[in-house]
Amino acid sequence: MKKHSKHTNLERRDNDNFAPNEIAILGTNCGVISDLVHKVSKNLSDYKLAYFDASHAKDVVKNNLSEYVFHHEGNLQITTSGNINKFQQRLDFAKFDYVFINGNHYQGAKQILILDEAKEVSVLKRLDQLDRIQFIIKLKSETEYFNFLEEKYPQIKNITCYTIDEIDAISNHINNLIQEKIAPVKGLVLVGGKSTRMGQDKSELDYFGKPQKEVVKELLENNALETFYSVQNSSEKGDEISDKFINLGPFGGICSAFQKDPNSAWFVLATDVPFVNEEIIQLVLKYRNPSKAATAIKGKGKDFPEPLITIYEPKAYAILLQYLAQGYSCPRKMLINSDVEIVEIDDDYIRNINTPEEFNEAKKELN
Repeated sequence: MKKHSKHTNLERRDNDNFAPNEIAILGTNCGVISDLVHKVSKNLSDYKLAYFDASHAKDVVKNNLSEYVFHHEGNLQITTSGNINKFQQRLDFAKFDYVFINGNHYQGAKQILILDEAKEVSVLKRLDQLDRIQFIIKLKSETEYFNFLEEKYPQIKNITCYTIDEIDAISNHINNLIQEKIAPVKGLVLVGGKSTRMGQDKSELDYFGKPQKEVVKELLENNALETFYSVQNSSEKGDEISDKFINLGPFGGICSAFQKDPNSAWFVLATDVPFVNEEIIQLVLKYRNPSKAATAIKGKGKDFPEPLITIYEPKAYAILLQYLAQGYSCPRKMLINSDVEIVEIDDDYIRNINTPEEFNEAKKELN
């Protein structure tokens, strides 16, 4: 008998317990863990990093008023009430490349074990939590492995081991762990717009001897990107993604792509920018910054980035949906107000072709 499912089975972003990519550090006192995180973070400052810890303050009064204190330098102090909730934490941590967790208080999906003779009992208590140790750190080089560790995990001595002062080597190891989880990029060609000024579907216009949507798809595929057409109504072809967010234009197309695959970045490209060529595609890919929400093209003479010549990272999906919840369906608004990588090029390359006159002019120029 077929099992009845009450809810739509949606594709989910790969998450650890609290974040897309996390590591718990445990086995020593909280001060040593915090100090290690801050030293390593200095070496990894190109990434967006977070540290998840419990407050060590005693007798904290419950707040009736949540306070958000903003400093003009960009620091934010939040004092509020609430319990740890993995779904809320995943929203809060969605924008980070890596989240360090104080493993003395919270359990991480991956771990760094610090061997500290004074904390042997503490490690024994958490023995079952050590199911994905990435590497080991010794507080003193002569520290021996605890017997119960070797009994439970016979291969533990084969795991890479550092001493606490090898900050560069530890940072390098973590850098590799971050790099392993960088999302692959897929291509999304936006077709099926209304094209009222053009009087016909702009994606079908012929600049180069074939419909422009095919030219755009090939531009992306030539750079080894698995590429899909974003369409209003899919004919169920394998290379099409139909709009699940109806009547939202390109915004809906981008969100629909993320709904299909929230674990890939999406290189979104419109069909009404025929001067975008192989060189520009490679330029965007070269300067792609996965730590930002997106990598976008901006004309040197323009004030704002082009939302339809942009790589949107997986972390952009949650941000787009938050804008939608506020009643906005403009991807450019999200880019302007988010942390994005901007690639500047000459305005000529990103001209939009919207009318029959512009089409004839552009065709002459391109040929």
